[in-house]
Amino acid sequence: MSYVDLNGKTILVTGAAGFIGSNLVKRLYQDVKDVRVIGIDNMNDYYDVRLKEARLAELSTYPSFIFIKGSIADKELVNKVFEQYKPQVVVNLAAQAGVRYSIINPDAYIESNMIGFYNILEACRHSYDEGHSPVEHLVYASSSSVYGSNKKVPYSTDDKVDNPVSLYAATKKSNELMAHAYSKLYNIPSTGLRFFTVYGPAGRPDMAYFGFTDKLRAGKTIQIFNYGNCKRDFTYIDDIVTGVEKVMQKAPDRATGEDGLPVPPYALYNIGNNHPENLLDFVQILSEELVRAGVLPEDYDFDAHKELVAMQPGDVPVTYADTSALERDFGFKPSTSLRDGLRKFAEWYKEFYM
Repeated sequence: MSYVDLNGKTILVTGAAGFIGSNLVKRLYQDVKDVRVIGIDNMNDYYDVRLKEARLAELSTYPSFIFIKGSIADKELVNKVFEQYKPQVVVNLAAQAGVRYSIINPDAYIESNMIGFYNILEACRHSYDEGHSPVEHLVYASSSSVYGSNKKVPYSTDDKVDNPVSLYAATKKSNELMAHAYSKLYNIPSTGLRFFTVYGPAGRPDMAYFGFTDKLRAGKTIQIFNYGNCKRDFTYIDDIVTGVEKVMQKAPDRATGEDGLPVPPYALYNIGNNHPENLLDFVQILSEELVRAGVLPEDYDFDAHKELVAMQPGDVPVTYADTSALERDFGFKPSTSLRDGLRKFAEWYKEFYM
């Protein structure tokens, strides 16, 4: 692996007003000397835009942070950003997220996840043209959804993942294939990260823990899918960001194969907690922390607001990350306990919404 020094660099973060993106930008400003971050986000209304605006307001306090409102599906915009700011490291986190939404609104996924990512790859490719500033490392978000209904657990990046159960998963697998092709053809070092159920303060409202909180607070019933027989490898946001930051600093090595052609400088890692939690246990801990934070009253009757229902289309019964490669190459393993993470979420929720 080749060391990438982030100090004094210009870093492009797409999806900068998103949950992972905004936390990554904050961390870069805390940890990296003389960094300049260019953030792109289309600020769409897939979920409450006030959350994105609140995250951006925090980022605007960093003098060298430059925000560009726009879509990575806009090729002209992407090219202009690369020409003007010449990023040396690119982290592509912009994507239309969510498994269920991809069933009803597939257009958004093709536009952002396929065309958008293609535009980023092309811009990285042309950064190697004469007189330009070459991108040293492209890091991009994939997803644990690519594992589909794989029976073998824990999920390893060596597993075959050719059976996606949602369009969202299919677009993420496509990103990995496209990045591999560009790494092979143009010798662009790229690393894909398969994130496992990211949660935490100021997270995405379409995620279960956030939606459950909204519904319980409104006195509505929450639905627990697959009759509670679901397990998720919940990963706290700070652990995800630490993983991304470590990966940014080590790019896959360029090498020449026996055929005289580049061996693609390409890598894939899981970032998960390596500890799946049963959905019913998860709801139990969440409810305790919501009461503790004062989001819900102490005498709240959870059983009266809980309904066990069948599996949803596109969902999988278990996600479980094999993180041994991440530990081996970066000496890092996510470690935040579910209770600690949900406590921080509950405290933030109280402050933000109440």
